[in-house]
Amino acid sequence: MYFFRKKDPNRPTSFNLKAMHIINAIAISVFLLSIIGKMVYWFMTRK
Repeated sequence: MYFFRKKDPNRPTSFNLKAMHIINAIAISVFLLSIIGKMVYWFMTRK
């Protein structure tokens, strides 16, 4: 399986891959923060 392979030390690091991972992490964080914010807003405005 791909997930259990060791990293190849001879493979060059790619800036595009690092940038993609950073953008994905930011997108997931913003999504989770918005879900938490919606839940807090919903609990605070509930009658």
